[in-house]
Amino acid sequence: MKSFSKQIVLTFSIFLLYNTNFAQNKVEQINELISVYAEYGKFNGSVLVADHGKVIYKKGFGMANMEWEIPNQPNTKHRLGSITKQFTAMLILQLAADGTLDLQSPITTYLPDYPKDKGDKITAHHLLTHTSGIPNYTAFPRFFQDESRNPYTPDEFVEKFADKDLEFTPGDRFNYSNSGYFLLGVIIEKLTGKTYEQMLNSHIFTPLNMHDSGYDNHADIIKNRATGYEKNGNSYINSRYLDMSIPYAAGSLYSTVEDLYLWDQALYTNKLLPQKYMDMYFKPQISAWGNNHYAYGWGVGYEKIGKSTDSIYTIGHGGGINGFNTNISRALSDKSLVVLLSNAGGAPLNQMTQAIRGIMHGKAYSLPKKSVANALLAVINDKGIDAGITYYNTIKDSEDYELIEGEMNAIGYQLMQSEKVDEAAKVFKLNIEAFPKSSNVYDSYAEALMTLGKNDLAIANYRKSIDLNPNNQNGIDFLKKLGADVSEYEKEIVVPEAVLETYVGKFELAPNFVLTIRKEGSQLKAQATGQPEFDIFPKTQNVFYLKVVNAQLTFNKNDVDDVVSITLLQGGRETTGKRIEE
Repeated sequence: MKSFSKQIVLTFSIFLLYNTNFAQNKVEQINELISVYAEYGKFNGSVLVADHGKVIYKKGFGMANMEWEIPNQPNTKHRLGSITKQFTAMLILQLAADGTLDLQSPITTYLPDYPKDKGDKITAHHLLTHTSGIPNYTAFPRFFQDESRNPYTPDEFVEKFADKDLEFTPGDRFNYSNSGYFLLGVIIEKLTGKTYEQMLNSHIFTPLNMHDSGYDNHADIIKNRATGYEKNGNSYINSRYLDMSIPYAAGSLYSTVEDLYLWDQALYTNKLLPQKYMDMYFKPQISAWGNNHYAYGWGVGYEKIGKSTDSIYTIGHGGGINGFNTNISRALSDKSLVVLLSNAGGAPLNQMTQAIRGIMHGKAYSLPKKSVANALLAVINDKGIDAGITYYNTIKDSEDYELIEGEMNAIGYQLMQSEKVDEAAKVFKLNIEAFPKSSNVYDSYAEALMTLGKNDLAIANYRKSIDLNPNNQNGIDFLKKLGADVSEYEKEIVVPEAVLETYVGKFELAPNFVLTIRKEGSQLKAQATGQPEFDIFPKTQNVFYLKVVNAQLTFNKNDVDDVVSITLLQGGRETTGKRIEE
């Protein structure tokens, strides 16, 4: 294993082009940046960077197949995940451009078997912009455990979500939904009489000579196809199997960085769509993430340039699917392109893209840091837990290392799987000391304590976890198994309507980032700038929590009982925002 760990950071198939518009030292900086990410085990995949429409850098890092030690190359085929959506949107707009489909007609026009009480309210425009209100099937409880390995026809799988209640009135707000893009694929098939895969090949890939792109059918023999892996502490494991009939038009494609460059260049032309529809394709439609917007299959908005306060308007999208994560970022102002395709899951691609753009614009940028968690695990495995903790204390505050809660949690569970439960418990305890306001660290520590038979301590830590996240049903269930009283967590908290009214208003958590609280009947709702609106539920008279994410809101009062600020607790961090409007 040691020889492989050295080998995996080697890089292959370097392709560097130099021109008068792009200094050689910047290309070298990009190469150094990605090489450090690879060396630290944070990136394993393929990269392409273009400037003013010309490729200036493309290269593979690490292994496309670790068992056979086959290196990643620029022509390695990676699963794209949600980058697929921009291709689905293109097919839909092609149907609109030739008059086959009306973007504003109810989807029951094209899918007569879809439930009319919902389908009559939903249009293709709603599906394209994630504003349909259809629940996202990948967020269903136990979806990956129970469904992800099973093959389905498109019509069969639609039944999994078609009868679900809409989460909101179509068009009211943005809520990312793979279900919507799945339906778009079905519409394409119904209107054309061809499969989604056939339409991709005939209407996009063949015309653009994208011969290394396609629908990733598991049964097909696909030359240069990468294997998907997941990080497991400081090593890798094979990713879980996913039947590709499930991501379908929301995430089923594979491609290469080279083919995605061909795609990028074609989008500056009218090869695929008349200009009217190309403009529509990229037009910001609705507020989505942060201050950015969603168009048709693309996120559009401003992206930071390195560590500077400068930003550049980009059109892009990320993707994540078992064993892979991906990112494509296009800037029209300088016809630049950054494509990052990882086959080791969970790579920090947004940070990498931001740093690459910093290099391209001559701005300061951040190099990655070594992982405290991975270094700790290596010492534990080599010299034992006591030596590991000693080493941890010497590096946790070092500028050369980065302490990340999730990585510490992951190595703790890796130790538990290796039946080193006592060592795992001590790692989880270190995580509590580093992130004392995170619910998850107490939950993990409690699980290790319970496994060790230390039930009283397990109960205390499960209680602490639930105090920080009242929606932690896992913690409540384990408390029941441990025979603890959970009545305080299951009783209904009722806040008087008059008190709820005092919480309604706007709170500025950061410049240009406002949290709006409104009341609908007896239900309080919270919506941050550019984010979906969520119901919030009372934990106490002034502390509320969200069920969709691990977050908690505290309304703060002054000496005369006026609500003057709100404190958001999320990811172990507290942010307080002053009230700016009632």
